[in-house]
Amino acid sequence: MPQAPSRTAPDALAHAEDLAAFVEASPSSFHAAAEVAARLERVGFTRLDEGEHWPAPAGGRFVVLRDGAVIAWVVPSSATAETPVRVFGAHSDSPGFKLKPQPTTGRLGWLQAGVEIYGGPLLNSWLDRELRLAGRLVLDDGTSVLAATGPLLRLPQLAIHLDRSANDHLALDKQAHTQPVWGLGDAESADLLAELASAAGIDAARIRGYDIVTADAARGATFGLDDVFFAAGRLDDLASVHAGVVALERAADGHDADHIAMLAVFDHEEVGSATRSGAAGPFLADVIERVQVALGADREQQLRALAGSWCVSSDVGHSVHPNYPEKHDPVVRPVLGSGPILKINANQRYATDAEGAAAWNGWCALAGVESQEFVSNNAVPCGSTIGPITATRLGIRTVDVGIPILSMHSARELAGVSDLWDLTRVAEMYFRG
Repeated sequence: MPQAPSRTAPDALAHAEDLAAFVEASPSSFHAAAEVAARLERVGFTRLDEGEHWPAPAGGRFVVLRDGAVIAWVVPSSATAETPVRVFGAHSDSPGFKLKPQPTTGRLGWLQAGVEIYGGPLLNSWLDRELRLAGRLVLDDGTSVLAATGPLLRLPQLAIHLDRSANDHLALDKQAHTQPVWGLGDAESADLLAELASAAGIDAARIRGYDIVTADAARGATFGLDDVFFAAGRLDDLASVHAGVVALERAADGHDADHIAMLAVFDHEEVGSATRSGAAGPFLADVIERVQVALGADREQQLRALAGSWCVSSDVGHSVHPNYPEKHDPVVRPVLGSGPILKINANQRYATDAEGAAAWNGWCALAGVESQEFVSNNAVPCGSTIGPITATRLGIRTVDVGIPILSMHSARELAGVSDLWDLTRVAEMYFRG
């Protein structure tokens, strides 16, 4: 019997397929920044270097330098020294594992990789999956190259016959049980870094430093009744990065609003953001100031521009889980497929306030998108994201939003196809003004 056609909107399905390609091309934060840059260059954005002079004329530009961070912006032809900025913020890193020094290990005839836990991954979700290695290699001449393997590693779970209580309570030791296998043989005669060097097309002897993480090797996919679901690794927070870059591409065409549209993608959110490329670092403030200086702004004009500026901080939030409803607020229960979420917390773990809520709901209305609210159960600690950090760092009005997902911090997370598309539509409306 032929399969019934999907009733999910074609635009949303096409957007999900493009997201699958984006995630596949972005197995590390460094690759994600490079992919954003490549997409923007293809539509006419100009790459700038932090060490060079930045021009003032209108148009789209971006700068990629600091780790897995990238900032892009569009200056309208009507821009002045006091033109405000509309920032759409997201982050490029995801929880997982990172290679330790001397990563080639093993015993009992197995080759293993020495890894350190990065952020707060849901450890059991990484078991019995084919994994890639990806990131940057720094060479003997100081240059950096990106490297990514195909499926190479796996964390094999202990068989139920050897642990009859595994289904009652699976406890993984963060050191002993998280070292993946990648081959057979003697660790003294193998070299995991050589596999990365081969993937990058360089001589392994030239490697002087590296930042390498694991990533799920499976491609993102739509599924479920009417293709309502989308599953992939690193949706936290590549879903927002993708929404932001697609929205900026679309809004850049003929952009002549009364503000500068800006996409800010930070690294290291999952470990606190306190790095040179994280939201707590100076990257965004530096870029905004340099754009303003290029427009002839003095210090007072810069502060006037910031007073009229906005930041939409976009990161994933929790959908109500049908198997664990007690973990959620008893009334405010966002669900996949019902629109992006407005994230609220009384203790400022999210930066949303009444002004931000009103602005967000207005942009959603203009885009023809329904929005949901998210707030934590009082008995369950609330996470945070780049919103409060950016608001504190720059003093601009900030609102925290995102999409609802299940399996947050899993090796493979679950989103709603329509939510992904709706977030992009609102981001475009926000950029267009």
